[in-house]
Amino acid sequence: MYKNLLPIGSVVLLKGGEKRIMITSRIITRVGEDDIYDYAACYYPEGLIDSKDMVFFNRDAIDTVFFIGFQDSEELEFRSAILDNLGELEVVDGAIVPKEMQ
Repeated sequence: MYKNLLPIGSVVLLKGGEKRIMITSRIITRVGEDDIYDYAACYYPEGLIDSKDMVFFNRDAIDTVFFIGFQDSEELEFRSAILDNLGELEVVDGAIVPKEMQ
């Protein structure tokens, strides 16, 4: 479900967007919400100036990838050990946790 996520630092343009954004987080939720997003990002090249300007989105919203972020052995290991093996997730008491099978 979370395979092939772009690394932190990737710069993308969203469908219908006019300004590029830089990915700062993966698999994230907004405080007080139950939705889980693939990514959070800040405007590029400005960076994170104010947390209320963060953009939350899923991979299907990406129109163009301008730059793929830094990928070293630690990133590749994290992706294969953690991200590629995540199943369905949910938000419980503000934390992202594996979804319990009913």
